Amino acid sequence: MLGWSDFFAAQIEPSETDLAPRRVASVHRARIEGIDATGPMELGLPPNSNTADFAVGDWVLADPFSDMFVRRLDRKTVLQRRTEGRNGQQLAAANVDTLFIVTSCNADFNPGRLERYLIMATQAGTNPVIVLTKADTIADANSFEQQAMALQRGLPVVVLNARSADAMSALSPWCRAGQTVALVGSSGVGKSTLVNTLAGPAAETIQKTGSIREHDAKGRHTTTARSLHAIAGGGWVIDTPGIRTLYVSDVTDGIDTLFSEITDLAPLCRFRDCTHAHEPGCAVQAAIATGELAADRLERWRHLLAENRDRTPVSSGPRGNKIVRKNKY
Repeated sequence: MLGWSDFFAAQIEPSETDLAPRRVASVHRARIEGIDATGPMELGLPPNSNTADFAVGDWVLADPFSDMFVRRLDRKTVLQRRTEGRNGQQLAAANVDTLFIVTSCNADFNPGRLERYLIMATQAGTNPVIVLTKADTIADANSFEQQAMALQRGLPVVVLNARSADAMSALSPWCRAGQTVALVGSSGVGKSTLVNTLAGPAAETIQKTGSIREHDAKGRHTTTARSLHAIAGGGWVIDTPGIRTLYVSDVTDGIDTLFSEITDLAPLCRFRDCTHAHEPGCAVQAAIATGELAADRLERWRHLLAENRDRTPVSSGPRGNKIVRKNKY
């Protein structure tokens, strides 16, 4: 129920058996709302609590009578991102099993941006799925599907019309009872429409939807806060506001996984410190020459590595235990 599992149950101490597990359903500036088998409730917070420390999808323990928060359980997965002007990471969602990366079959489709979402998913520990919406607006979505599949080995790609009842069956492998999915993507690609389709006509709350500008496929932010919704027939879905800019930071493992074809070729280069730019005997450049690897793929890898290096905070001090600055960028 609600995605509760042995992972969370094992964290409850003997002295906490009288506390009630609650899942965070929405986070606001000054309050958080939870939900359990009986329905939603507002969770009381201690003085000076910061709601930014909570993510939709978190599991917490609360007093069963007052609904007062006691402590948060460790997260199984956590989606977070670094934003301009912030020292820490901004929490997006927690305990997500599958991340639906939603884009549409129009001008919104951007391989470079999709790669950033894939890095985010891998770093978080969730399973990514590319969802291509608005397939009903074009004659053939095959080219979009092929481009998406080429982004990462074994990447599931689903092509659908978010308003169609068939969307539910297309996504059902990841929406079973006890599973939690989250949706990310630009504004106007159909995330809220897809949430409404997954929730079904009997849902108590309906997400607002908006239109897009035809010339550049840009949409308005109709979702302004992250929220947890029940999926018809089982499972839970977290809707998120559209992200205008997604920076990469602290995501070396995610980059290595996304660009595994480059990572796998690197040990075959003649020089161990090969930059894959001009050295003789470079296996990566050889793959580009034969068409096995696209040149623009290598360029995006370089760009993301540089951005990750420049935006990742560095430690200083005698033991390297104080984060005091970020590399300049």
